[in-house]
Amino acid sequence: MPFTLEEVSKHNNAASCWVVIKSHVYDVTEFLSEHPGGSAIILKYAGRDATLAYDPIHPPDALKKNLAPSKHLGPLDSASSKHLQFVRDNRAKTKDEARIEQAMKERPPINRLLSIADIEDVAQKVLSYKARAYYSSAADDHISHDENTKAFSRFFFNARVMRPVSGCDPSTTILGHKSAIPVFVSAAGLAKLGHPLGEVNITRGASKGSIIQTVSSNASSSYSEIAAATSPGQTLFFQLYKSADDNLAAKRIQEVESLGYKAIFLTVDAVVAGRREVDIRSPWELDVIESGKQTYYSEQDDPNAVDDLGTSGALVGKDDQDMTWEKTIPWLRRVTKLPIVLKGVQCVEDALLAADAGVDGILLSNHGGRQLDYSMPPLEVLYRLRKHHPEVFNKMEVYIDGGVRRGTDVLKALCLGARAVGMGRPFLYAQSAYGDAGVAKAISILENEIIKGMKFLGASRVTDLVPEMVERVDWQPFVKTRL
Repeated sequence: MPFTLEEVSKHNNAASCWVVIKSHVYDVTEFLSEHPGGSAIILKYAGRDATLAYDPIHPPDALKKNLAPSKHLGPLDSASSKHLQFVRDNRAKTKDEARIEQAMKERPPINRLLSIADIEDVAQKVLSYKARAYYSSAADDHISHDENTKAFSRFFFNARVMRPVSGCDPSTTILGHKSAIPVFVSAAGLAKLGHPLGEVNITRGASKGSIIQTVSSNASSSYSEIAAATSPGQTLFFQLYKSADDNLAAKRIQEVESLGYKAIFLTVDAVVAGRREVDIRSPWELDVIESGKQTYYSEQDDPNAVDDLGTSGALVGKDDQDMTWEKTIPWLRRVTKLPIVLKGVQCVEDALLAADAGVDGILLSNHGGRQLDYSMPPLEVLYRLRKHHPEVFNKMEVYIDGGVRRGTDVLKALCLGARAVGMGRPFLYAQSAYGDAGVAKAISILENEIIKGMKFLGASRVTDLVPEMVERVDWQPFVKTRL
């Protein structure tokens, strides 16, 4: 029997908590203590419609996966559904929404975007305050985030000339799967914060550009939605945040295997949430923008009442903090036959252990500078690995991500032995600003830069890119960085 809003409104506390999502009623009382984001955010909407808060950060199958069927209480009655729709359609725009609406109208033509930085500039204007803070935030003082980009300015090319390059081909394979360029989409969650279609935009754009997408465990589109959006023959990889519960982790792996995902990228650098202060502050700052009122000190303040997990920190709250080389890799080999890549290797010593463990690849990464501040820039780790242990590159594929913004950045990494380079934020920004067309445009920009750079270097194939073509300098060039 359908429910009325009046009936739902009676269940507005921790003892009996109902919420409405897309005109359906759910009893989340028993789920309050299990919610990764804590109970407070759910209780904020207890007895009310939570659709606008729920939609941007949850895949559509989250309720089915996390709530027993008996807690799916049923639909609202027709009158209540119509009332909620009327309220949504007629509510006054916030200042932030009005700003976004105007910024969307003022976007430049997509054919005038010449670089990845140009796309990011547009995205920074059209993103919501919350999304902009979440995507751009990094750990603590942003040192690793900034140095990820700056590291590329310490490496210069030794270009070769008088080599035939008219037939330059930038294509490669990653774990045996073809890619038009040596770039893949690094896993980055909550794409719906930037655009209603979220990760599906990235899937469609990656298809147009013929590159591989790695899908986050914390994607805001469901794994099945993303798989359904692929074109024939398109490759998806899966980034696994491993649950402390092995059975839950195995179930997630089995799900993506059944959907046709082709590799598992096990995240090893996020056993706890990074402290991302820009993201943590954003709700307070947005309140001031919307209300025009500052909040001041009171002796009654609870000094510990701050939620320092930010938008997504709670999502790793139940992840495995006790992974080991001896236990976790053999377990993963038993659970799946898919290739295994360790995502988040940050030093040469662990790269060697990964090779000894027999994994198929490693992604040198510090999570875009979002976890441990002062962790080494991935390019510097790659350089040290190439310099001291070049044999590793014959044992497994090596990738890097973090700070890559130009085709020349990609080429520097390939010269040092990387098989391919991952990019996360740039594709989030691209899809936020222009949808799947923005993703395709970003890939096209990178492809043009890579081909041009290869020709300047005298390389007609990616296999022609060798360590002798790049050199680390001991002086810091003047670079107008765009961080």
